[in-house]
Order: sequence, then structure tokens, then C-alpha cells
Amino acid sequence: MEKAKRRTFNIALESERSDDLPQPHQSKNKPNRANESEGQGHLWEFIAIASIPLVLVLGNSMLVPILPDMQEKMGISRFQSSLVITLFSITAGLIIPISGYLSDRFSRKAVMIPSLIIYGAAGVLAGFGAIWNSYSILIIARAIQGLGAAGTAPIAMALVGDLYKGGTESKVLGLTEASNGAGKVVSPIFGSLLALMAWFAPFFAFPFFCLLALLGVIFIIKEPKKNKEPQSLKAYIGQIKTILKEKGRWLITSYFAGSLALFILFGVLFYLSQILEEKPYQIEGVKKGLILAIPLLGMVVTSYTTGALIKKNGTLMRWLINIGLMLMTISLALTIFFHSNPYVFIGLLTSSGIGTGLLLPCLNTMITGSVETEQRGMITSLYNSLRFIGVALGPPIFGWLMNVSHQAIFITVSSLALLTLGLAFFFIKPKGQIN
Repeated sequence: MEKAKRRTFNIALESERSDDLPQPHQSKNKPNRANESEGQGHLWEFIAIASIPLVLVLGNSMLVPILPDMQEKMGISRFQSSLVITLFSITAGLIIPISGYLSDRFSRKAVMIPSLIIYGAAGVLAGFGAIWNSYSILIIARAIQGLGAAGTAPIAMALVGDLYKGGTESKVLGLTEASNGAGKVVSPIFGSLLALMAWFAPFFAFPFFCLLALLGVIFIIKEPKKNKEPQSLKAYIGQIKTILKEKGRWLITSYFAGSLALFILFGVLFYLSQILEEKPYQIEGVKKGLILAIPLLGMVVTSYTTGALIKKNGTLMRWLINIGLMLMTISLALTIFFHSNPYVFIGLLTSSGIGTGLLLPCLNTMITGSVETEQRGMITSLYNSLRFIGVALGPPIFGWLMNVSHQAIFITVSSLALLTLGLAFFFIKPKGQIN
């Protein structure tokens, strides 16, 4: 009897000790929402989170169809028009890590709310710069918008990691990527429709969308409270260095893969926007916006489906990452030979978009779940910073390669996709269930 009591006590003691050990990649502060029913309140929370990347992507994609008009009306070069997208993305890419640190130290909402206000206000300034035919004001306003953009979708990704776990987390991350892609689908069409009133009208649409997202962040999203005191900057940087040292091989490869996917996507959009208005196509306005939306639609549907299916299954993620990159490589390589046939050409670009839709939700889920809440803002921000730099480099590099040849563009990007496939195959190897 006495031995039985001691055995029971020892088992209880061991249980208490194991509970005190921090579980890998899972914050103790994260609420357990994996098994919650997705009721009306939960649905509105999903919508509020998804509105943030939607607003962000409008900042670039809605302007793509009007770039040729901007060149004509403002008397600027193709390179100068590409800077309207590039400067926005470069500024955001540089500021995102700072926003990530501030969101880890204070709160996600404390960063997102002022960022959305800055983003919307700078859109108005950019619109007036276009009306006044002042390229300088327009470019400055776009840089300010990039400053605001740094505290929106990248921080929302970290917030998803704080709020959810398990299959719900991967599903919501898939939803945010799908929302990002849906914005890319509708924004060329919407931008083309607004341009029928005035070519600069898309700039004035930003504040309205920012206001909707801002109301969602303030009144619908309930951020979990931080139970720990903020770390000193030195200790915080030390922890980030430790994480990168331990997981750097697959994290840096994932960062590069996400950046390349966005580089190709926005480069292709810029390329299509330019050539569709030239001979032999001569397609303009809403019809051009609809064609630009086709490859993006393939990405959106795939992103949402992938996010719903992976459920943090590491083995499945590895398969989908490699299949996605392989699909991108093959599709982009084939466009070298079939660019003269518009139907096959758009079909191949849509196939590449499907590959991107397989890739990004898996990367998002792996990166978000790789660290604790206290460092998640910085780790996801570094990832998003490189994604923004990919977006920034796409239009000017594609514009420069267009002056060389069509073949030069797609030989370059298919080779980069093949290189990334090799890196992912050897370095990104999640197994089993990811926490």
C-alpha cells in the first residue's frame, strides 16, 4: 500500500515537471482555438484578419493597370513608373523588421492601427501628386505608404500565430494568403474600372479600404494579453540570433523561396500590363484587368485550398513546397517557347500561379509556428521584409529584361525557380506534425 502511494506521488511529480517544460514552437499564452466552432463571432474575426493583407495588396496591384497611362500623362519613363511600385515595397521591406520588434515589445494592434492610418492618408497625398502632375510628390507619398504598409499584413501573420494553433492556424494563414491573392485578382479589374473615371482615381480608393480594415482591427480582433515583461533589446536580439543559428538553413531558404515567388508574380504582372497594350494584342481597360486577374485567380483558389488541407502536416508541406516550385519552374520554362500564343501563354502563367499557391501557405505556416509568441513578430517580419523586396525588384528587373528579349526574362526566372527548388529539396525538411 505504501509503495503504491509513493508510485502515485512520483507519477504526479513527473507530470508536474513535464508540464513546466516549455513545449517547442508553442507559446503558453496562445489560446486554444484549434477546436472552437467557427460561429458568427469567429467568422467575423477571420474576415477582419483577412482584410489586412487585402488592403496591403491593393497598394500595388491596383496601380499595375494604370502604369502605362501614368507614363503618358506624367511624361515619365517605364523605369520611373515601375518605381511607383518599387519604392513603396523597398520602404516597407526596410521598416518591417522594426515594426516586428515593436509588435513583440508592445502589442500587434498598437502597431497595426497607426500603420493603417498612415497608409490611407498617404494614398490621398499620392492622388493629389498625380493631379498636380508632380512625380516628386507622388513618389514621396508612395514611400510614406510603404512606411504604413510595414505594420499591416506582416504583423497580422504574427497575430494569427498568437491567436490560433493546430489546423485552425494553418487554415487562417491559408485564408490570409488567399485574401492577399484575391486582392491581386480583383485589384487590376477594380483599378481599370476606376481609371475609366480618371487615371489617378485608384489612389483615392486606398483610404476607404484602410478605414474598413481599421474598424475590424479595433472592434473585432481581440488580441491576447502578454503575461511576460518586455525583454531588453539586447536580450531580444540575442534570442533572434539563437533562432537563426539553430534553424537558419531552412528559415533562410524559406525566406528566399517566398521572396522569389513574389518577385516572379509582380514581375509577370508588370510584364503583362505592358505587352497587352502593344501589338499584336492592343488590349486596354477592363479587359486587360480581367486578363491580368487570370493567373492570380489560380493562385488564390490554390492558396485557400492548401491552407485548409495541410493542417500543420510537415510531410505534406514538404511535398507541396517541392511540387509548387517544380510547377513554377516547368511553366516558366515553357513560356520561352509558347509566348506567341496568348491562350497557351496565359495558361502557363496560371499554372505558375497555382505553383505559388501551393508554396506560400506552407511557408507561412512553417515560419509562423517555428518560434514562441515573444519572437514571432521579428521572425515573420524578416520573412515579409524579403517578400516585399521581391515585390520591389520584380517590375524594374522585368522592365530591364524586356529591353533585352522575352526569352531573357523567362530563362532568368525559370532558372531561379529551379535553383530554389534544389535548395528547398535539400534544406526544407519538415516531418510529422508541426506544433
